[in-house]
Amino acid sequence: MDYNTIAALMFSSMLLMMLTGQRVFGAIGVVAVVAALALWGQGGSDMGFSAVMKLMKWTALLTLPMFVFMGYVMSETRLAEDLYRMFHVWFGPLPGGLAIGTVMLMVLISAMNGLSVAGMAIGATIALPELQRRGYDKLMISGVIQAGSSLGILIPPSVVLVLYAMIARQPVSNLWLAGIVPGLLMAALFILYIVIRTWANPALAPRMSAEERAAITRAEKFSLLRAGLLPVFIFVAMMVPFINGWASLTETSVIGVAATVLVAWGKGRMGWYVLETATKQTLLITVMFMMIITAALSFGAVFDGLGAGRSIQSFFTEDLGLAPWQILVLMQVSFLIMGMFLDDTAMLVIVAPVYVSLAKALGFDLIWYGVLYTITCQIAYLTPPFGYNLFLMKALAPPDYTLPVIYRSVWPFVLVMVLTLVLIMVFPQIALWLPQAMLGR
Repeated sequence: MDYNTIAALMFSSMLLMMLTGQRVFGAIGVVAVVAALALWGQGGSDMGFSAVMKLMKWTALLTLPMFVFMGYVMSETRLAEDLYRMFHVWFGPLPGGLAIGTVMLMVLISAMNGLSVAGMAIGATIALPELQRRGYDKLMISGVIQAGSSLGILIPPSVVLVLYAMIARQPVSNLWLAGIVPGLLMAALFILYIVIRTWANPALAPRMSAEERAAITRAEKFSLLRAGLLPVFIFVAMMVPFINGWASLTETSVIGVAATVLVAWGKGRMGWYVLETATKQTLLITVMFMMIITAALSFGAVFDGLGAGRSIQSFFTEDLGLAPWQILVLMQVSFLIMGMFLDDTAMLVIVAPVYVSLAKALGFDLIWYGVLYTITCQIAYLTPPFGYNLFLMKALAPPDYTLPVIYRSVWPFVLVMVLTLVLIMVFPQIALWLPQAMLGR
């Protein structure tokens, strides 16, 4: 059997195991171990050990538990609740105002943690009950929360961009800056969709009643604005030392944790229960990520050892004779298809090394390509049958939010994400302008 056939068999076996409902790290790891032992015999057992050692040397991964911890501290100390109250008061009188406020809440949440899971937890526990109480349509509620929470992997401090930086050997600071404008653009397009949709059908998102608006004083409205300053304080406390080179990436994440804990303590909400809950949840998510990355590194080592990366590159450029832009479009489409079955971390560690080297060989900017990859991850989070956010929503939402409802709710927002992806592909400066302006790149 030739090496290309073995590589195809490995990949198809992994996807088949995932379709049977196996855990991601188990499906990837088993295929990697069986293939390594079959190809290299006893020496193949060293691949898993080498993957663990490689993982332990990635010091940037220390940021992962820090950013997850920040998200859970915010959730458990009700800091996010204060933010939501602010958006409720200021945007509630508008049609779809609370949905707009939910997207803006997710933008601020994203600026304080690097994962979508914290945004999903906050959205499902804080935003969903309030949106339901206000009579919002289920499809609108489900779609807004899932799409808004996905912004956490694009707006800095994004953990996905940190992982991509390690794979592509690119500066994290450049990637974080490159993610800001596309992230805000996507959020603005979400809001534009909500405005147009609710203008066409106001029953989907009723506005705040006149009696309730009258009960809110001007002083209360302006006092609530202070809640919006807290995320700005935390974001600035992290980004300014990092961008200016005063603190490393890991130190920046520690500064973020310290700022979040300080804010929670200042409000009198940082107790032992919060510390215990946030620590337990952080441990669970961090271990899950580490196991997936370890399995994916082992799989990638076997895949690379077969020369599959070079075969794919020669297939696109020599056998098919495609132009660089045609290859780029095919890579993004393949990421979208794989995202229906694979976790974004697994995609990054298994496939991205091949595609990053291909993008570099074709002359594309790897910072810009990192933003494209991250947006495809966001889309993959929302695409059936195995979108990560779809199952998180099912686990966190009330029982009447069935999978068919959750699946139907995300498609308008997926189309908005695809539009954002196309805009950034056509106009690369949307992503590259800020890093060039601030870092002279």
